Parts: sequence; C-alpha cells; structure tokens
Amino acid sequence: MIELTPIEIINELDKYIIGQDGAKKSVAVALRNRYRRNLLPDEIKNEITPKNILMIGPTGVGKTEIARRLAKLVNAPFVKVEATKFTEVGYVGRDVDSIVRDIIEISVRMVKTEKIEDVKDKAYDMALERVTEALVPSNKKKSKSQNPLEALFNYTSKDEDEEKSIEEEEKMKTNRYYIKEKIKRGELKDHYIEVEIEDSSSSTIDMLSGIGFEQMSINLQDMFGNVFPKKLKKRKVSIEEGIKMFTQIEAQKLIDMDTVVEEAVKRAEDRGIVFIDEIDKIVGKGYSNSPDVSREGVQRDILPIVEGSTVMTKYGPVKTDHMLFIAAGAFHISKVSDLIPELQGRFPVRVELGSLTKDNFIEILMKPKNALTKQYKALLKTEGIDIIFKDDAICEIAEIAAFMNEESEDIGARRLYTVMEKLFEELSFMASDSKEKEFVIDCDYVRTMLRDDIKDKDINKYII
Repeated sequence: MIELTPIEIINELDKYIIGQDGAKKSVAVALRNRYRRNLLPDEIKNEITPKNILMIGPTGVGKTEIARRLAKLVNAPFVKVEATKFTEVGYVGRDVDSIVRDIIEISVRMVKTEKIEDVKDKAYDMALERVTEALVPSNKKKSKSQNPLEALFNYTSKDEDEEKSIEEEEKMKTNRYYIKEKIKRGELKDHYIEVEIEDSSSSTIDMLSGIGFEQMSINLQDMFGNVFPKKLKKRKVSIEEGIKMFTQIEAQKLIDMDTVVEEAVKRAEDRGIVFIDEIDKIVGKGYSNSPDVSREGVQRDILPIVEGSTVMTKYGPVKTDHMLFIAAGAFHISKVSDLIPELQGRFPVRVELGSLTKDNFIEILMKPKNALTKQYKALLKTEGIDIIFKDDAICEIAEIAAFMNEESEDIGARRLYTVMEKLFEELSFMASDSKEKEFVIDCDYVRTMLRDDIKDKDINKYII
C-alpha cells in the first residue's frame, strides 16, 4: 500500500476536486487508518474494522469523484453500485452478493495487469520468436513427411539425411536471425502473416451473465469451461499487430493464475472500496408511490455485506469485513434517520457536502488537471485553433451555471457541461473549416452565446 499522510491525500484530491474539505478529510483519515492497521500485530489487526462513511449532499458536488480518485490514488479495487439496482430476496433482479463478485473481478484484472507488465519484456521476446517462426517455418515436418517406402527401405543413407538436416537447420537459424533484426528495426511492420487464434465469440454461458444469473453462470463456467475444445480461427494480421497479440498470449502463459487469484482476493478484502450511490432511494419513508419491492428489504440485504460476511465467488470465499464502504445520497426527500437503525450504525462517519457556489465554479473551470477549459482547448487544438479564455469570461460562465442551478434543478458541477457545450457548439461546428488560428473567449462572447437563453426565461410554458 502506498504510504501517504492525510495531508498528502487531500493535496492529491485537490488536483481534481474543488471544495468539500470535510469529505476529503474523512476519506483521508479512513485511508491512513488502513495503512496504520497493516502495521499492527495480527491479534489486534483483525479486530480493527474500517469506519464506513456516509456522504450527504446534492448531485454533482463530487461524492462519486472523491471515492473514485481515492481508490485510484492507492491502486485499490473500486466498484460503484447503484442501490436502486438491487431487489429484495425473492424478486427477480440483481442480488447484493454481486457487489462482492464485481469487486473481486476488478481486483483480479488489476493484479493480472500488474503481473503481465512484469513479464512484458520476456513475453515480447517469445512473441518475436513466434512471428519469426511463422515467417521462416521449420523444414523438420517436411523431412519427416517423406515417402514411407523411402524410409522403410532406406533409399537414402542416414548420414546424408543428418548432414542435409543440419545444413537446413543452420540456414533456417540464419534466416530467422536476419528476419528478427529487421522486425526489431521496424522494417517489416506492414507485412502480413497468417496466425491461428482462439475464437472469442460469445457463448451461451456468457449470455446468461448480467440478467440475474451470475451464480448460475459461475457454476456453468466451472463445470463446462474446460470440457469443450477451444475453437481456433485463422486471421491475417500485420507483423506489428501479430507481435502485440502474441505478447499478450505469451504473457498470459508466463503468469501463475493461482498466485494472481490469491493476491487479488487479499487485495480486495484488505483494500477494496465499495461506493454505494443513491442509498437514500431505498428508504421507504418519504416516498408515497413506492414500488412493490420493499426498500427496507433491500437495506436488510445490504446490511450483512456492509457489516462483514463471506461471499462465495468463482475465485473462492471472499470476506467483506475489512472493505471500506462509502455510501452517498441527496436525502432531500427522506432523512438519514429513516434508514434502518442497523444500517445507520454501520456508517459511523457522516459528512455533508454543500452546494457549489459561483466561486467554486470558477475554481472548477481553472484549477483541476481535467478542467473543462483545458479539455476544450485540447480538443480544438487538434483543428489548429488556440483557445484563449479571458478571466471575465470564466467569471461569466460560473455566474450563469450558478444562476441556472438556482433557478432550476441543482445538478452541481454537471451544469458546467451543459453551459460549456452550448458555448462551444458553434465554434466546434465551424472549427474544421475555419482559417482562424486563435480565438479569444471573453465576457461579451459568453453573453452573446448564453445569456439570451436564460435571461428572463418564462418557464411556465414548459410545465405540463
């Protein structure tokens, strides 16, 4: 686990998320406590469980982004689930155990990718060898497939055969050496070879996944996965593509999947982060038109996973005792106290995220590494146009976004996507044919493109 202090964690989160200092502080402490726990003796280490976090705040203020960036920061398995996707036991739909199955799959992919990266150089050499063999095939098979009568009555002497075979072998090795050197220099990358690969088209077993048959799919894969022979199909690929393909195939052979699974299960159990979004939507109180499926039943099904239980997956049993659960919801209709008491108790750390202001929007447009202004600059740079944002333009965009959130539904930072797309609609349309090399966006341009759409708008005509 990467060793980061809470202050360092917050500094990293600040690169992508503006404001919400309380939420950042809580997740930073939770992450640091994981590191502290790993330093303890086993007898007390197993007794310390993560302090799960409940984030309360409107949509678009950074709840999901905080959890996602946190997991990425420490390379931890991360899964985001919508609480509304789950149904009570006995109804058709996704069961809560699929949360654990999803996170273990992600963990296996992460560990497998790391292991493949470790053996990449060796796999490349093996792939290069396979491509070279395809270009300069061996003559051994041809020599073995001679006329059987010739072999039976010894028409040719053994010494002559051996001498001829050695000569051909040396010639083949020399040819392969020169071909290999040419491939390394990139001289043959556009040449094509014919290769045989596994047919990866979807099977009936795969089609069962994702429609409520996760466990059935697992069992069928275990029962029949290795029974049926794998189909092979021939493909013509360029040498460059062939090397990439064979590098992946050889890397898969070099890694030990038992070790991968063992490490992945441990990583998911000790470092996994589960983000449960829209948890307020499974609260029964406050929703008059509730569906037939009991929301409280879904809460009770989620409870054992959050509390700590063992779920059987195709990789074996996985414990959830030390996974960090972060739940989030707006709670604008219901209250946190409307959750069942047992579930409330499993989220001891609660933080409230506030609505974004004009100043927040200005920072969001300027500071983060992935700021929208930087994204649009990069996009139009591909057309040879340099976009220059004036400070007054940034302020005007922020003011319009904040105004729209106040007047209509508050969707947080997502409002900026709407505003920026409208602002750049005409410019993006004309960019391919424009001869301008530089375009300045100032306050007047923003007002021209946007202000008319929201100023003095009568919304009554849009109400049915």
